[in-house]
Amino acid sequence: MKFIKTEIPEVIVIEPDVFEDERGYFFESFNQKEFESKIGPVNFVQDNMSHSKYGVLRALHYQLEPYAQAKLIAAIRGKILDVAVDIRKNSPTYGKNVSVELSEENKKRLFVPRGFAHGFAVLSPEADVFYKCDNLYAFDFEGGIKFDDSDLNIDWRLPKEDLIVSQKDRNFPNLSEARNNFS
Repeated sequence: MKFIKTEIPEVIVIEPDVFEDERGYFFESFNQKEFESKIGPVNFVQDNMSHSKYGVLRALHYQLEPYAQAKLIAAIRGKILDVAVDIRKNSPTYGKNVSVELSEENKKRLFVPRGFAHGFAVLSPEADVFYKCDNLYAFDFEGGIKFDDSDLNIDWRLPKEDLIVSQKDRNFPNLSEARNNFS
């Protein structure tokens, strides 16, 4: 497995070693020991799965401390643009974002640490997204940032008229006005 730092070094792309032959393919999608040796200790406690059609944009979500979540994301069917935004107020990369294409073809995973907002857009006709979280969901500590915050300048790689965004996600504030207890 390769662990590749992005422009924001704490956000890491994981590329598995894939073994293919006439039967199909095999790869190890997660190995706790190797993960901890490259990234550090993380205890995943919840697995989530979503199914979405083309144009669905699920963004930009996070949980406040003490219920913040690190996530390990994979598109197990289809293709998504996965986005992580640094919302740690004292970070040199505060307000910056990283976008990575995840797909069933490239089999990449993206590790998004605590202190980041996360979202994705579906680029294929359908996509199934699987992600591990290191903390349980806590409704009262849920936070979000408007997907089209002009200060973030995220290119979702989809025409605006094709976007399917929930009312809840449309109503999130810009980063400058969002609830945030990350330093």
